[in-house]
Amino acid sequence: MPVAELNPQSEIGNRKSEEVVVSVRGLTKVFKDFWNRPKARAVDNVDFDVRRGEVFGLLGPNGSGKSTTVKLLLGLLNPTRGQIEVFGHSPRHVQTKSRIGYLPEESYLYRYLNSRETLNFFGNLFHLGKEERDSRIEQLLEMVGLSQVYMRSVGEFSKGMQRRIGLAQALINDPDLVILDEPTSGLDPIGCREVKDLILALARRGKTVILSSHLLSDVEDVCDRVVIYYGGKIQAMGALKELLSTPDAIRITTPALSRETMERVLEIIRQDVAADKVRIDTPTQNLESYFLDVVQKARRAAAETSGATSGARVAAYLRGGAEERPPAEKILERLTSPQAAQPKPAAPVATVPKVDDKKLEALTKAAESTPSAGKPKPAAEEKPVDLSKADEKLSSLLGKLK
Repeated sequence: MPVAELNPQSEIGNRKSEEVVVSVRGLTKVFKDFWNRPKARAVDNVDFDVRRGEVFGLLGPNGSGKSTTVKLLLGLLNPTRGQIEVFGHSPRHVQTKSRIGYLPEESYLYRYLNSRETLNFFGNLFHLGKEERDSRIEQLLEMVGLSQVYMRSVGEFSKGMQRRIGLAQALINDPDLVILDEPTSGLDPIGCREVKDLILALARRGKTVILSSHLLSDVEDVCDRVVIYYGGKIQAMGALKELLSTPDAIRITTPALSRETMERVLEIIRQDVAADKVRIDTPTQNLESYFLDVVQKARRAAAETSGATSGARVAAYLRGGAEERPPAEKILERLTSPQAAQPKPAAPVATVPKVDDKKLEALTKAAESTPSAGKPKPAAEEKPVDLSKADEKLSSLLGKLK
């Protein structure tokens, strides 16, 4: 089996922590039929370790054993043979489960709950306090781009939006081990990029991520090491840089050169290499980078959307700290800068226009010529109230009561 051994000088070997989070030895799972006869050997004698702070990829075609391995790691299935340790305990250990976040391949959510109610339900499962739970819900909804549509029920969501809320529920407990099964399935390119950025942010904080995906470009962007399954067995394993490197070829990238310089360079290279072995082309960016650049330019003038939004930051508690604020030194520096020390120019004083005596005298004469102008109307005379009649009515009423 061609397995690339871990190089101590590689990026993985230089990681600060060599703590083993997941240890798998001789893992085998055989599914049986009704008569207890072997039906399918989904996983066959698998060995691997996953270290703290590592992004570990599970690759392979459909039916190769990836999802079965994930379910075995979660304790949802019992192995036929072999041993699994997660944080030094069995996957069925209750306290171990509280340190794991899981996003399944299909979004199994309550369709009549909205986003906030869904996260509140999962937060209660982990016994989070109300204040902490509400804070995390707000941060997660903002992070996955659902803060504007949190009142819509999950059953109305598209598949991509369901993946977003599913990712949020997998992170509500701030897990130390995150297992993601096809996390970018159904997401648009912007959502895929944000999920990959989130995975890298979790790894930088020391979280361990196990990623199972069919999208090889996603795995290549974020994973440190991978295993490739086929027929339930590991066919290749190692660091991506070592597995993907081509030792018998070298690529040289330079700025645009003049024709004369290019001819001189090719002449030197052809002295040692055959002309048909030399290839010259123009470097290109991948489609994802180009797409994100176009959308970023268009987003500056974009209107509101009724769907998921993008561009939000990773939740503060997942980054391991509070929201970033400008340090006090920078604030003081702005306040004490020479520009700030200069007094602001005083506002111009409004000037009172001069009174034209001739116009004032003409207006006064015009007002005196109209006697009724400007004089209030006399108030209507009030009629006196006859109190004797009121006394007679009151006396008669008292007589009847007696």
